[in-house]
Amino acid sequence: MRSVRQVVPIAELTEERQHLLDVAYWMLGNGPGPENVVDEAYRLWYGLSDHELARIEQPRAWLVKTVGGICVARLAQPDREHSRTVGEPASERYEMLSQEIHQVMLNTLKSLSPTEQAALVLNDAFGTAQSTVADIGSQPECKQLTDHAHRSLQDRRTRPTTPQQHDAVTGAVHDACVAEEAGLLASLLVPDVTVYFDGGGKVRALVRPVHGRQQVARSLLTLLARHPRTRLDTHPVNGRTGLVVRYDRQVAGVISLDVAGPHVVQIWVTLNPDKLRSWNRSSAAR
Repeated sequence: MRSVRQVVPIAELTEERQHLLDVAYWMLGNGPGPENVVDEAYRLWYGLSDHELARIEQPRAWLVKTVGGICVARLAQPDREHSRTVGEPASERYEMLSQEIHQVMLNTLKSLSPTEQAALVLNDAFGTAQSTVADIGSQPECKQLTDHAHRSLQDRRTRPTTPQQHDAVTGAVHDACVAEEAGLLASLLVPDVTVYFDGGGKVRALVRPVHGRQQVARSLLTLLARHPRTRLDTHPVNGRTGLVVRYDRQVAGVISLDVAGPHVVQIWVTLNPDKLRSWNRSSAAR
């Protein structure tokens, strides 16, 4: 079965959402309705199981059909509020997944792999025997995982990064992405690096994080795939140098990097159109 939860190039994400908005505006006219319809369609998308997604050959076509169906329902019953009833189960499911990611982000162990997190938390915080943790994680070498987790956390705490070092690493990541050099990009990441995608349920972004140097490098290069209308620049993000992706003149993605020494340990990718509005307002003001 083909992979159903994949990274989608940022140009495709942007064009897809705009196309859905065009369809909704054409059917409903101006007002808040079209935006709500597109959000509803994405909530339904995120509510699909992996088995259901695997049967969809063309996601955009499925989303267009879904947007059209929601618009027809609203036109047939204009006095009824559909935005809450049509997709509520999908909305609840996406909210559950979003909360799970949020908890991971807040966790002080966020820089560790999931198996290392389980080994460290169960063994250290709850005093669970390593033999039991190994059973839970299906990892016979649980002690090695726990030791590695301790070393990883200690390593991060003992590698302060100056602004100049952060800027240099971010610039190198930028250059590797622009050149589409997977090997070079991977060399700038720690082995257990993690990338989180925040699409807000409003674009077809990954819900769960991606772990591992090679996997993260591939994910970023897929997301930032070269396109005539996209541009990647370094830019201040949350007080440190990050990366901004523009589609035409609109900000389509913001990437912040956690750097320790000469490597990136954590990556945060914001694709949520709502969170990017302030970026685009500030860009328009200049």
